[in-house]
Amino acid sequence: MSLSSLAPPTVDDPRKRRAILIAVCVALMAVIASVSGLNVAQQQIALAFDASQSTVLWIINVYALTLAALLLPLGAAGDRWGRKPVLLAGLAVFGVANVVAGLAPSTGVMLAARLAAGVGAAMIMPVTLAVITSTFPDEERSRAIGVWTGVAGGGGLLGMYLSALLVDTASWRWLFLLPVALVVAAAVLAVRSVPNSREHARHRFDTVGSLASVIAVVALIFMLHEGPVRGWTAAETLLSLAAGVVGVAGFVAWELRHPAPLLDVRLFRERGLASGSVALLTVFGVQAGIFVVLFPYFQAVLGWSGLRSTVAMLPMALLMMAASGLAPRLAARAGGRATMATGVALGGLGLALMALFVSVDGGYLSVLPGMLAMGLGMGLSMTPSTEAITSSLPRDRQGVASALNDVTREFGTALGVALLGAILSAGYRSAIDSRLPGAPDAVRENIANAPGLRAAQESFVDGWQQAMWAGVIVMALLLAYVVARGPQHQAADNG
Repeated sequence: MSLSSLAPPTVDDPRKRRAILIAVCVALMAVIASVSGLNVAQQQIALAFDASQSTVLWIINVYALTLAALLLPLGAAGDRWGRKPVLLAGLAVFGVANVVAGLAPSTGVMLAARLAAGVGAAMIMPVTLAVITSTFPDEERSRAIGVWTGVAGGGGLLGMYLSALLVDTASWRWLFLLPVALVVAAAVLAVRSVPNSREHARHRFDTVGSLASVIAVVALIFMLHEGPVRGWTAAETLLSLAAGVVGVAGFVAWELRHPAPLLDVRLFRERGLASGSVALLTVFGVQAGIFVVLFPYFQAVLGWSGLRSTVAMLPMALLMMAASGLAPRLAARAGGRATMATGVALGGLGLALMALFVSVDGGYLSVLPGMLAMGLGMGLSMTPSTEAITSSLPRDRQGVASALNDVTREFGTALGVALLGAILSAGYRSAIDSRLPGAPDAVRENIANAPGLRAAQESFVDGWQQAMWAGVIVMALLLAYVVARGPQHQAADNG
């Protein structure tokens, strides 16, 4: 049967729009901060539960894996069941899961709580952007997306800083206080200000497509997470890759024949959806990869603590957030494609600056200019990429559009960490071998595991430069693609 849409009219009152934006950004911050927060407490968690490093990594990664796997089906569920009820239910699940995690007496309880938190996060994240794109008027939507993008891009690092502060001053269990506090604030704000909207569909929910998407996402992200650890030719890695490829093929084949697909894959023929997805995948991949190589530089080469290393990253994150808010104004004047291309070019320039000037003796100032250029470039490129994706799907499918945007970010993050991390590791080992020709393997291994030694520091910088240059090549290819196939629309002038 066919029923009318229950989407509310656009919100014209600026104060109500501001309240909506604050509510969804607080909810988003809770989700984003939880992705990276536990990274700063790996050693403490291992000691508390007498757990292996592999178990600790699963406690961290099961959240991101569950979140990525369920984004598309739960984003679609928000379109059907109502975005406000799904948001509030997600906040409840997420909040309770974090309370349980903070009190967890064993690794089993912790793993279950983190999995449940991933389910709640997958209900929250796509709805936050869908609320913006379905209720804000056209002339204000770009600005709101810019704010949302800034929180999504820089919120993880801010969350890591606050988490590191809590670990240093209190206990790792207090890490879960931050998301719980954000959940409570978001729930109060959402009840007051977030309007409800949903779409009554003619057809049943695409269950088969949802299952295929879950299989594809879980298998591919598992492969990217475990490949560097188990080996890219290990049986588990190859099996995960095969399952992911079969899942993707099955998903595409099913969606092409389903009358009401979870995601109409034909839309990828349009420039906006294709270029926005490719740009976001690449930009988030490079950003995540850079975070992976910057932290070891601060800690192994400069000898900084985890908290100080996190603080050193904040200028890039803050500039990224500011640039995300500036991007809609620039796009209104120059167009989405030009803004995206400018951001990509600046990001590549930042990588080149770090590759050229980084050194053992140069310290923080040798990488700061490149970090700032990267932050500016990432912020300028992420907002038009996100808008290109959400504007390519109809208003009643904004939950799916938002989920696709989020899945693309998660894939990019996993891909960047795996590939740039592997390049760094390979370059590091190669540099040690070249500095110690003919030395026994045991000697080279001891130096590789002694970051305070000059040879190890210089070798790390060599590997670091190789990772940076790889990033420059990737960004150059992306720039060429954006110039040729970027979104053609120009945003409305926001004044």
